[in-house]
Amino acid sequence: MSGSPAFPSLRPKYRAAIGMITPSANLVVERVTCAILSDFPEVSPHFSRTPVFGARDLFPDDYDWDGMLAAAHLLAQARPDVIVWNGSKGATLGFATDRELCRRVTDETGIPATTSSLALEAALGSLGARRIAVVAPYAGDYQNKLVAGFEREGLEVVAEAHPGIADNLDYAAVPDADIAAMIRDVATAQPDAILTWCTNFPAAYVVDTLERELDIPILDSVTLAVWHGLDMVGRADPRGRRWGRLFDGPTP
Repeated sequence: MSGSPAFPSLRPKYRAAIGMITPSANLVVERVTCAILSDFPEVSPHFSRTPVFGARDLFPDDYDWDGMLAAAHLLAQARPDVIVWNGSKGATLGFATDRELCRRVTDETGIPATTSSLALEAALGSLGARRIAVVAPYAGDYQNKLVAGFEREGLEVVAEAHPGIADNLDYAAVPDADIAAMIRDVATAQPDAILTWCTNFPAAYVVDTLERELDIPILDSVTLAVWHGLDMVGRADPRGRRWGRLFDGPTP
C-alpha cells in the first residue's frame, strides 16, 4: 500500500473560539449559543460556570468576583479569542460594573471580554433606541430592581411584563406561548426595542417570528452575548438572521 489513507472531511475548519461564562443553574445559554453557532461553523463555543442558583442571590449588590474570575481563568487555559459573561445581572448592578468585570478579566488573562449588558448597550446605541419594554421571568421585587437599573442607564422603560418566578432554574421552563404573550402585551406601548432579559429565559426561539409580526426589534440577552462575541472576533454577519434582525448589521 502506498500513500496516506483518505479521511472524510468531518472536522470543521475552526477560525475562532468564544469562551462563555454562564450561571451554574442555567440550562439556556449553552443550548442557544450552540444553536446560533451552528450557523457559524468556523467558531467554536467553550463554557465555564460560576455559582448562581436557587431563589436567593448570595451577592445581591455585586458580583462574586472570586467565582467569576476563577471561571474566566479556566476558560483562558484554552486561549479563546474572547471571553463573554453570558449573564444578565449587570443590568441591575450598572453597566460600569460590567466594564470593570471586563477590565479585570482582560488584565488577568490577556483576553478581550464582554457581557450581555455591554452587548445590549452596543445594540441599543446602534439602533438609536432609548424607549424600551422589558420582558423577564422574575419575581416582582427583582423585576423592579431590573427596571430601576435600566432607568439609571438613561433608558425609558415604557412597559414591562414578568410571570413572577423566583427560582433561577425554573426560568428555563417558561413556555414559548407565555413568552410570546408577554412580548405582544408590551409591544402595545410601541417601544423602540423590546428586551427579553435573563440568560436562563428561553426567549431566543421566538424572537425572529415576533419581530416579523410586530415590526419592533427584540433584543434577547443570550443572543446579544453571542452576537457581541461574534462581532469581537469579526464573524457577526447575516448568517445568524434566523435569530433576529440583530444579525442584519452593520455591527457597531
